[in-house]
Amino acid sequence: MLGERIREIRKKNQMNQIEFSNQIGVSQGTLSELEQNKYNPSLETILAIIKEFNVNATWLLFGDVASEDGLEEMARELNELENTLIIKFRMLSARDQGGIMDIIDLKNARSNQ
Repeated sequence: MLGERIREIRKKNQMNQIEFSNQIGVSQGTLSELEQNKYNPSLETILAIIKEFNVNATWLLFGDVASEDGLEEMARELNELENTLIIKFRMLSARDQGGIMDIIDLKNARSNQ
């Protein structure tokens, strides 16, 4: 389960819950509940884990690694602008990524009115 994979990342990096939670921007209590699968992490938290610990997103979310062919196919489906956005998004801090997500949500809400 997702919480077990989060715990695995933390232990692999030889971090206690306080150190790991500070690194990904959540409280120690929240991390404890995530590791116990009491609830799912926010997108911002997932992205912080992926970015800070350089983990495969498919493995983190689903527990398996996508085939190379599947990754290549996904990359072909993205246009140049989408690829650029992903690259630049990944370079941002978790906090800034959250800010970008807020802007996207705001823009989507306005366009749906």
